Amino acid sequence: RTGRDVVIAALLGAEEFGFATAPLVVMGCVMMRVCHLDTCPVGIATQNPELRDRFSGKAEHVVSFFRFIAEEVRGELAALGFRSLDEIVGRADLLEPRPAPEAATKARALDLSRILDAAHVSDGRALRSTTRAASTHPLRPLDKKMLDLAEPALFYGETVRAELEVTNRDRAIGTTVGSEITRRYGGRGLPPGTLTFHLKGSAGQSLGAFLPAGIALLCEGDANDYVAKGLSGGTVALFPPAKARFRADENVIAGNVILYGATSGKAFLRGKVGERFAVRNSGASAVVEGVGDHACEYMTGGVVVVIGATGRNFAAGMSGGVAYVLGDPGDVEAKVNLSMVALRPMGEDDLRIVRELLEEHREITGSEVANGLLLGWEAARLAFTKIMPLEYERALAESEKRRLETLEPPTSGVVAAE
Repeated sequence: RTGRDVVIAALLGAEEFGFATAPLVVMGCVMMRVCHLDTCPVGIATQNPELRDRFSGKAEHVVSFFRFIAEEVRGELAALGFRSLDEIVGRADLLEPRPAPEAATKARALDLSRILDAAHVSDGRALRSTTRAASTHPLRPLDKKMLDLAEPALFYGETVRAELEVTNRDRAIGTTVGSEITRRYGGRGLPPGTLTFHLKGSAGQSLGAFLPAGIALLCEGDANDYVAKGLSGGTVALFPPAKARFRADENVIAGNVILYGATSGKAFLRGKVGERFAVRNSGASAVVEGVGDHACEYMTGGVVVVIGATGRNFAAGMSGGVAYVLGDPGDVEAKVNLSMVALRPMGEDDLRIVRELLEEHREITGSEVANGLLLGWEAARLAFTKIMPLEYERALAESEKRRLETLEPPTSGVVAAE
């Protein structure tokens, strides 16, 4: 929170420093702790236009805050007789514990000697700051291989299919190829089905991040956090290996914060996922077989179909898009944050969208759950609950009213993202 804190952290060995709450306060946050309710009184964590008008923060305020932090750090360094942070990294010998009050018996019993002892390597030298030189080969081997394989598609629009092994060291798989597609073809990307990579193994963080249209990543294995982050038209699918002997719908296939900030595209996950699924989704469609807490938080668009268990606080701050959840309506309602959404019966348009997504989910991932639902569709169609944002519902009603008044051709109220 202060320059002194930065110096102490550096003395203990830190080379990077994170700031979260303090810059938020500088922007005007008053710590009401209602971020998830869409009632932020200073217009920071809200989609409400009236509340957003109250936002008074400026970028210059944050810049000034960090300038003052830097000035304080410089003053502390000067007092210690050093010229830069690099010179004090790991110098725990310069720290001295403050004596605890007599009444604080537990604090007085703490032995901090091991924390304040300088770390050493095998040759006896103390560990200090290490800065790696910039790599002359920024592309990782997998990225380079994917780019080489994608050349016929990038240059000539040819269809490419490839199979690759991945490990959890491979992060942001597909993002490099995706950036090249966007650089050459802009936001429209490539035609659907142009590039398909069948991946085998455990993918690292951010699999398929910012993936544009025309590229599909089909991962036979599992993945870490941030799958399909910022998805921008591409397709990402996760499913267990064909020889797996466990039930996919009872096991975790990917981590937390999947589909964060996605704008378009599709994601199919044959298995359970962690917390904050589809947070801030604004246009992508997804099918998943179980989600953790806070799913669809702050969602503003798109379609999410959950055909498994849901965690608590579902749809908190959800102002757009639609979610369809399989299960008893009473159980679903108990998990949903109803401050901005309502549970609605399924209409024919809703059933059509859910069925089409389930068919695609079954085709791509081989989902047994989706297959069972489709085979028993007459019963399954009654087991879904529609979760609809109230403001979005009102906006659709007003749009339909205007259409009737002007005799415009009808449009469906719910449209799955391409």
